[in-house]
Amino acid sequence: MTTPSTIDRNLAMDLVRVTESAAIAATRHMGQGDKELVDQTAVDAMRLTLGAMAMDGVVVIGEGEKDEAPMLYNGEEIGDGSGPAVDIAVDPIDGTTLLSKGLPGAIAVIAVAARGAMNCPREVFYMNKIAVGKEARDAIDINAPVETNLQNIAAAKGKEVSELTVIVLDRPRHAQLLQDIRNAGARIKLITDGDVVAGLQAAMPGSGVDVLMGIGGTPEGVIVAAALQCIGGAIQCQAWPRDDKERDAAVAAGADLSKVYATDDLVAGEDVFFAATGASTGDLLRGVNFFSGGAQTHSLAMRSRSGTLRWVETTHDFARRDI
Repeated sequence: MTTPSTIDRNLAMDLVRVTESAAIAATRHMGQGDKELVDQTAVDAMRLTLGAMAMDGVVVIGEGEKDEAPMLYNGEEIGDGSGPAVDIAVDPIDGTTLLSKGLPGAIAVIAVAARGAMNCPREVFYMNKIAVGKEARDAIDINAPVETNLQNIAAAKGKEVSELTVIVLDRPRHAQLLQDIRNAGARIKLITDGDVVAGLQAAMPGSGVDVLMGIGGTPEGVIVAAALQCIGGAIQCQAWPRDDKERDAAVAAGADLSKVYATDDLVAGEDVFFAATGASTGDLLRGVNFFSGGAQTHSLAMRSRSGTLRWVETTHDFARRDI
């Protein structure tokens, strides 16, 4: 990782316009059962809006490598080239399956940091993760037993373990994790998709979630780390190869599979910006609401340097803006 440069302006609200455009475009196909169409429409809208921004951007986490999308690929240069040099991480729709099925909880997401600040381990697609908010940021250890982590998190938050809620992706690979959480006495919130939303909920006060645990996408872990840099939470991740073939390939590429990636290892520095807009209404954000000639959106914008979190409600007049 190179030394990050300094960004002298707040990009957060510019990024909200990017996620708004992606959410509005993708939500037109909500419930139509076409996951690829949802994703591609969001990618196209996000790329168009990003291309007009005053910045010299490089996509560090995009769609091309993992999902074989034709645009917003890793390494793509984007922006008008006139502004600050930045790294960009995008998830045009976190929860494409959710949105394609008309289910709640899909959001459009982007994170930006100073050039050289983002590090996405590319040797494996998945990582084991634990993420918490500010109160428990020093209480987690991904190598510790589940019960120990929950006891430490509960103590940091002034709760009983039985009062904690752990958010976990509902996957067969988490059978033992779920049993360990139950044995420890904590509550569980299972989700079908939406790894980024889960990480945000684990870190945000009043969300009803205390900790994210389990295995999810590596790029999503970096995006969550960007958000946590803004609101003061913490994440720890460790590579999780899906099979021996992926394990051997990762080792051959020089990966240290025992390495624990902390928040600063994934996204460093004080110049980190994060934005998300609801696509389909969920626990965190309301979805796009269309009306005659326009739409309403609900977003959040964050900046690490100030620790500011803004909730943004926007009314869009399509007659005055090309979306």
